[in-house]
Amino acid sequence: QVQLVESGGGLVQAGGSLRLSCAVSGSIVSINAMGWYRQAPGKQRELVASITSGGSADYADSVKGRFTISRDNAKNTVYLQMNSLKPEDTAVYYCNAYLINKWFSPANTYWGQGTQITVSS
Repeated sequence: QVQLVESGGGLVQAGGSLRLSCAVSGSIVSINAMGWYRQAPGKQRELVASITSGGSADYADSVKGRFTISRDNAKNTVYLQMNSLKPEDTAVYYCNAYLINKWFSPANTYWGQGTQITVSS
């Protein structure tokens, strides 16, 4: 009933930029925090950036100054602008949303299907 659909992944050269989008659809009462995670081969999934419903953002140290997370609450969409990309940014990127999809129910976390980002050197 709740879907998170990511777009914007692909192949880019080191130093380049990409912008990811993640649209949340379905039965939604409210969306609290939204975020982007990534998982490289052989590594655990890690938080890249998160943003609250009020727009307060937090970043992993490895991406500070290069990545910017933003959201459009009217469109239930979160974005990740990635600049100065490095080969070590190569991973599958997942968006997530901590949201309430039914009145008087607790919030739960939902995940997108993931999108591959490959940064060539």
